[in-house]
Amino acid sequence: MIGNVEKMVAVGLVWGATNAIMRRGALLWDQALKSTPTPSPQHKLLSSLKNWFTLLSIWQYSIPFFINLSASATFFVILSHTPISLTVPVTNATTFAATAVFGMLLGEETRLAHAFFGTALIVLGVWLSTQ
Repeated sequence: MIGNVEKMVAVGLVWGATNAIMRRGALLWDQALKSTPTPSPQHKLLSSLKNWFTLLSIWQYSIPFFINLSASATFFVILSHTPISLTVPVTNATTFAATAVFGMLLGEETRLAHAFFGTALIVLGVWLSTQ
């Protein structure tokens, strides 16, 4: 059976991977928005709803988004069984590292030294808080 720490790491990995993938979908959405005319102030609410539905219609965004939401539901289940002082730092540290790694795998420009240093500080902080 999978322990709670493994579940926390798994949630962090899913969040990190989907964050990087959703960013690519959001860039496609941004390109679609740039090609549409600016709405009049009277239709701002309607335009916002249309933009939101356009974003959800881009599968490169919507599929990772719904997977990300599933991981969020799992996170709240984990919170009901473990202390928040452990769950949040572990999942956030894993998310941070996974976002950097998946971003690099997707070809994003990443400051590797900064990402590694930040991840090391988070891991150190989590380790200190569990001692």
